[in-house]
Parts: sequence; structure tokens; C-alpha cells
Amino acid sequence: MYKVGQQVKRWKDVSRQNWSKSDARPLTTVIWYPADGGAEEEDFLIGAPEPLFLLRDVARDAPVLASPRVFPVVLLSHGTGGSAFQLGWLGRALAAQGHIAVAVNHHGNTSIEPYVPHGFLLWWERAKDLTAALDQLLADPLLGDRVDVARIGAAGFSLGGYTALTVVGGRCSLEHFFALSRANGESAPAGPREFPDVGKVWDELMNTDPAFVNSVAEHARSYRDERIKAAFVMNPALGGAFDAGGLADIRVPVHIVVTAGDQEVPPLSNGSRYANHIASAELTWIDGPAGHYVFLAEPTAAGKKQLPLLCVDDPLIDRRAIQDAVANLACSFFEQHLVLPSRSSAAY
Repeated sequence: MYKVGQQVKRWKDVSRQNWSKSDARPLTTVIWYPADGGAEEEDFLIGAPEPLFLLRDVARDAPVLASPRVFPVVLLSHGTGGSAFQLGWLGRALAAQGHIAVAVNHHGNTSIEPYVPHGFLLWWERAKDLTAALDQLLADPLLGDRVDVARIGAAGFSLGGYTALTVVGGRCSLEHFFALSRANGESAPAGPREFPDVGKVWDELMNTDPAFVNSVAEHARSYRDERIKAAFVMNPALGGAFDAGGLADIRVPVHIVVTAGDQEVPPLSNGSRYANHIASAELTWIDGPAGHYVFLAEPTAAGKKQLPLLCVDDPLIDRRAIQDAVANLACSFFEQHLVLPSRSSAAY
């Protein structure tokens, strides 16, 4: 086990504008990595002015482990309206086991900045964020030379699960998504809890925003990054955004974890559907009343008071225990599938 360092990188993707068209697209990224053995770890509080979540045992800005060794990378994608720090429990566990974990804040869809409709509607733009973050990591003067470029994976929660599956070859279909919405009697697709009316501005943006129109025109193309060799997803959302053909091109190993008590992203129409249409997928069900948000960071007392939906679990649920078990599962999955070419399984 390694000590775990934590750094925040304020990168930008200069190939894309931000949604206000005033600058390059922000790519604020949190990185967890094996740190020097003398690093002093401490708990890190998430949220201001009153912290609502916490991450245990990280060493902020600690030196990278002094070693000639290179490390595999796992790119992390947060859920809709969330933040990179929410997956710190997984990033920390991966780093402690010898990975570099790179969690991106998705512009317009992250709680570290004001929400923007584009960030909630143009989901495929998130896949570009993971590719851009990987490019930035490889160019980083401190961490770039420590990356094992042959061993790169992706992981995500909720909409971040969709993102991880998109970056390994999934191609979404708005036609399929809108058809399901109409079948459910919705005049516009229902937005997530964080932005429930977002679907109502679709027509306005299609009529007034050329950048929005251009992105929509590109929604169904492949955003596969060939460097990414495996994907691990938790309670993945938008199962209805893919027809069967849109998932057929995913050929890397995939592991899907769902909680049976998820009322936000029901597993039968999301995680289980993904598993049924991805030939290389394995599915793990967590039985019992664990809900969708059990994969968010450990809450503080203030978090439980102010955000009970996100922070208060069923009395039978131990969030830390579930996260520890899933983190171990993820570490084992990536250890098995992010292997050197000479050790790769012929099945993939």
C-alpha cells in the first residue's frame, strides 16, 4: 500500500470553448497518486463554507513517489451535477494500490461552478473531457513520465458511468432516447433532480445557439479513445440513450455495479440493460436497500442535515463498507485487465 497524494490541476481544453464562449473549456481535475513514503496524510473536507463531505487520509500536493516505476491510470467521471471530489474514495483506493486516478470536473455539469443547460444535455461532450484530461496528464511535467501508457482505464458513477462507456466505444442515439421519452408520455425528456426542467430549453437552444446545434449533430459518432483498455461503472445512467447497435462496438472488459435499491437510475433499465448488450460486460448486484447515492463521498454531519437525499442512507446500509468493497472490486478488475501486452488475455 502506498501513501496517497492529492493535487488539483486547473487545466483547459483549448480545442473547445466554454459554454459562454469567453475562454477555453475549463478542465479542473483532481489527481490521486502514489506519494512519497514520508507524506503526511490527513482528512480532506469537501465543500465551502460548511463542508458537506469528507475524504480520509490524503496528502495534499505531496511529492510523487520517488521511483523509476510507472503507474497505470484510471480516469474518473462524476455523476450529473456532482464533482470530481465525490469519487475521491475510489481515487484514493486506486492510488493506494499503485494507480494514478484522474477525476475531471465536467464543465457546466459540476457543482464547483454554475450549472449550464449545455452541460446537462450534451452528455457526449464529457467523453472528450476524459480524452483531454489524459492528454494533459501525459504532458504534465511532474506526472507525465510516471504514466504507463499501455495501462489506462476509465471509471464512472451515474452519468459518469455513461461517460466511461462512451469513451470505450459506446455511441448514443438521441432518436432512441426521445422515442423512449415519448413512449413514457413526456413532451420533453425529464431532467435530473439537479436540473429538472433542463429538457424544456432544448428547442430554444437548437434555434439560437450554433455551438449547441453543432454538438448535437455529432452526438452519435464514436468518442472511443483507443488508449483506454477497460471500464468500471457504478449505477450507470442513460441506459435508454443507446440502441443495441450503439453498444455493440464496446470490446474492452467492462464491469458494472448496481444497487438494487436505486430509485434514481433503476438498474433493470440501466445497468442491467448495459450488461445485456455489452458482450464483454460483467454485472455485480448489491442487494438490499442501498440507493443511488451510496457511491457519493462520505458525508459530514452538516451534509446529512442539509442534503439528506444524498447523504442519509437506510439504517441497514454502511456507506463506507460498501465503498470499501466496491473499491477493492475496482482495483482487482483493473489489476486483471490493465495488463502488459505480453500478459493480455486472448479473450480481449
